[in-house]
This record gives sequence, structure tokens and C-alpha cells, in this order.
Amino acid sequence: RHMKILMTGSSGFIGSALTPRLQKDFDLHHLQSDLLDFKTVEQEVLSIQPDIVVHLAARTEVEKSFYEQLSFSEINYIGTVNLIESCRQIKNLKNFIFASTMEVYGWQPISDEIKNTGTYSHYEVFDEHTIPNPNAPYAVAKHACEKYLEYANRSYDFPFTAIRQTNAYGRIDNDFFVTEAIITRMLQNKDTINMGYSDPWRNFIYVDDLLDIWIQIISNVEKCCEGLVCTVGPDNAIRIKDYAEKIAGKIGWKGTIQWNQRPKRHGEIYWLNSGYDRINKLLDWTPKIGLDQGIDKTIEIWSDKLK
Repeated sequence: RHMKILMTGSSGFIGSALTPRLQKDFDLHHLQSDLLDFKTVEQEVLSIQPDIVVHLAARTEVEKSFYEQLSFSEINYIGTVNLIESCRQIKNLKNFIFASTMEVYGWQPISDEIKNTGTYSHYEVFDEHTIPNPNAPYAVAKHACEKYLEYANRSYDFPFTAIRQTNAYGRIDNDFFVTEAIITRMLQNKDTINMGYSDPWRNFIYVDDLLDIWIQIISNVEKCCEGLVCTVGPDNAIRIKDYAEKIAGKIGWKGTIQWNQRPKRHGEIYWLNSGYDRINKLLDWTPKIGLDQGIDKTIEIWSDKLK
């Protein structure tokens, strides 16, 4: 029989892209219940009896979490606890795969160095041995979910994988996140655009590579279910200001960017960058689409869309 997957967040960026890929090889179900309503979640989970849970549902706009702390904490943490506690009652659950975030690393000394000096003395790549210091309501909730999964794993042998995802790009229907925001604004305004912060450094993964990781982890249950936490890289950190200049060069955009057009974030993190050694050793996975190629693809998506 086909393995049964229960997915949450099916209508989101990753969920909607994963759905057609998973439907071919798995018996795919989409959670209908409100994650904050434990009883209905429990009933639905027990009626489906999934082999694998793919938990993507979350509020993910990190910046908004600074202003909507309670909503982010409830949906991202309480919602996840409700789902875990429901799934804990399934006898043959093979894996609970959780969409975590590289934002859990949060504050590290290198971030303060960049904030204070505008540069860094050493290049740093975060991995699973880097101690998390989440520094946004979004990241605190995601790290709390990892801790809850670790507790459930130690206490009840609850199987899980937590994927600390990097900034993904290549969206086709959402221009809120930085890559798509820069591209769409440049395509629509030839003279001036307004952006947020120019100094932070971030790394980026193209959506197809991220989907590939999810498929690999879902398909390799035995290798990944022992409380695996993994970063997915790739190690390609770039300062947002330089990232925007790179995109401008590709589009041929000659306008002016007005930076820092948003209120300053409390606790801004100036350095987030991660590798993928663990997932490479475990599943022989490497990203296939480099940053330049991925940006070209994303520009093409939005150029067609905005015609």
C-alpha cells in the first residue's frame, strides 16, 4: 500500500508546491482542522492514521512577528504541540517532519560585530552544533517546537525530523519576501524603490532545491526519524545591499534604492548563514541551483507575471 501522509499548511509556499509531487507516490491527506482546536485536530489525525506527518503550517513573516507576538506564538507553538500530542497516539507513526528555521540561531557574536563595525573578522557557517539563540517571536516559537519534539522523542520515542530552512525564493504568487520584493519593485518602478534593512547578511535556497530536500527526507524514513535536526544551507551568505545590486544588474535597473524605510527592528540579526554537511552525509543531497541561476529564474517568473 502507499504510505499515508498528513500535511498541514497545504496552501502555503512549500505545501502547494509539494502536493503534486507527493500525490504520485503517496496517499496524501490535507489537515482541515484549525490547529488551535485540539479536539478536532485529534479526531482528524486519529481518523486518518498517517504514517508520516509533514508539518508546514505556520506564520512565517519574521518581521510581522515583532508586532503580532501572540498570534505567532499561538499558531506556531501551541498549534504544533496540539498536532504532536494528537500524533503521539498513533501506534505506527514513522516520522513527524517539522519545518523549522535557520532563524533559531538568532543572536551570535558575529552579528554584533557586523552591527558595530559594518564588517566581520571571520566568515561563519552555522550548523547543528551552533547553539541557538532565537531573537524574534517567530524564531522563539519555532525553537520551542524543536524542544517539544526532543522531549517527545526522549520520553515516548516519538519519531521526528526538524528541517532548519534557509530563506527560500522562487515564489510565483507572493512578493512579500526579500528576493521577490526586490525583483517586483524594480520591475514596476524604474526610478526609485523603498526597502528595509541593507546591512544584514542572509543565505538563500531556491525553491526546487528545498522541495528536493523534503522529498528526500519523506522518502528515507528510516534514515531520518531518530530525532534528526538538520540545516539545509547552502553556504552563500550575501549582504542584502549587495544582493539587491546583483538583482539590479541582472534586470538592468538603473534606479535608486532608498534603504531603511521601515522602523528599526528590535534585536535585528545581522548574520545568518548555514551549511548542509549533515544532510549531505546522510542522504547525499546537494543543492543543484546556484544563486545566480536561481535569481535569473525568479526574475523570469515575475517578468512574465507582471507583463
